[in-house]
Amino acid sequence: MSGLETANLATIRAYLQALEGGATGKALAKFFTPDVKQVELPNRLNPSGGSSDLATMLLRAEQGQKLLCGQRFEVQSELAQAHRVAIEARWSGTLAVSLGSLPAGATMAAHLAMFFELREGRICAQRNYDCFEPW
Repeated sequence: MSGLETANLATIRAYLQALEGGATGKALAKFFTPDVKQVELPNRLNPSGGSSDLATMLLRAEQGQKLLCGQRFEVQSELAQAHRVAIEARWSGTLAVSLGSLPAGATMAAHLAMFFELREGRICAQRNYDCFEPW
């Protein structure tokens, strides 16, 4: 693995740790280029999918703080190729409020495939394929 690939994997690992720690605002923005684009493919929470710019991503992180009282990413596999990183992970989140049939305090889980492109050590593109376990 090249030095670039090692550095890019480290950036993505740090990003996931920041999400677990509840990072928002500047603490989260530092991982992204100003022109970052995130694409979320359709899933149970977002049936139509969608795309977000940096401002929207930061807003969603703030909103997530109201929905979740904690989250965890368990990386199952990772792959780096030049400026690209692919992560397969199991995500779990503890609800701070009720959601659908789940009461506050319940744990949601999903299997994720996340694909990142990095430029100069920061994420410039992210695609998420989120497969939520039934609730």
